[in-house]
Amino acid sequence: MLQILVRTLILLSMLSSAKAFAESPDYPLGPGDILRIQVFQNPDLTTETRVSESGSITFPLVGALEVGGLSVASAENKLAAALKKGGFIKQPQVTIVLLQMRGNQVSVLGQVNRPGRFPLETLSRVSDMLAAAGGTTALGDDYAIVTGTRNGQVFRKVIDIPALYLDERSEEDIILAGGDTIYVHRAPVFYIYGEAQRPGAYRIERGMTVMQALAQGGGPTPRGSEWWLRLDRRNADGVVERLSPKMTDAVQPNDIIYVRESIF
Repeated sequence: MLQILVRTLILLSMLSSAKAFAESPDYPLGPGDILRIQVFQNPDLTTETRVSESGSITFPLVGALEVGGLSVASAENKLAAALKKGGFIKQPQVTIVLLQMRGNQVSVLGQVNRPGRFPLETLSRVSDMLAAAGGTTALGDDYAIVTGTRNGQVFRKVIDIPALYLDERSEEDIILAGGDTIYVHRAPVFYIYGEAQRPGAYRIERGMTVMQALAQGGGPTPRGSEWWLRLDRRNADGVVERLSPKMTDAVQPNDIIYVRESIF
């Protein structure tokens, strides 16, 4: 039920108008961006430059400067500090204008309906990119992993997908940078066999209990008993343990629930 609601909200997000990425003051500069840089009362320093694949730009007097992952305001401050520290200008006032965004793409991979690479010119946040990729598949996990670089450092964040749409947790819906990758793993599953109405593998929902897992499998057949279950679970050492579960026990990934035949 939660998955259906989340997918519906993603589709609604796809229909809503997307914000222009460059309008955000937090837009992170990335490879391919073209910038116009001006220094107040120093017109000879006016420069148009492209952010390199390594996330740096070249500016007169300063040379190479790392700006990948920085906002425009942060890049302005960093360049001003470099000009002042080098003794070139006492009180530099730097203005950077983002002229074009080129090559800024995000890869959305794994359990999504339309995996691929998507441009950042139209979409900016995790929810936008998941919507562009058609949302998660029925087998998709509730968590996505975002990887990339920020300020020259490796960046990795685990995103709670339902929270993006249900809890309005804006801090989870991070702004993406060029070269980022969003990966949605396959959701963990459990298996139910024996005297179950619909034996097979099923997705584990959050907080799922043995009772809910049994219901997912259609319940026991007329010959089966819900009170006569066996559970095979692999422990931390890789050894399979055979348990007699309670209905309120939590289901874990790769659990095998066997519905045995009633003795009556």
